[in-house]
Amino acid sequence: MMQEFWERGTKAVMRDVIAAAKAKADKVYISIDIDVLDPGFAPATGTPEPGGFAPIDLLRIVRQLVLELDVVAFDVMEVAPPYDHADITVNNAHRLIWEALAAMSAKARDAAG
Repeated sequence: MMQEFWERGTKAVMRDVIAAAKAKADKVYISIDIDVLDPGFAPATGTPEPGGFAPIDLLRIVRQLVLELDVVAFDVMEVAPPYDHADITVNNAHRLIWEALAAMSAKARDAAG
């Protein structure tokens, strides 16, 4: 819940999330529902939820997940282009995908030496 991020802080919550993921699975599939962003940053979704993340916070979370876990797939869902009159939502979804791909690339480069 967002309340936990606000109360404990992103770093503490992410430590627990990553530890739990590693304890339960060798591989991870990340699916981001775009309405995790505040509607000011992602208005074009079926269920906008006030009080969500700002894009920079979610970008950092995605980067950390990809760098620290063995991510085998990634998606962004719930983007509704007909409602995206200024391309705000699609631009944030696009950037999330690029962030995941960039982290995967950096991880592969580092693994190759």
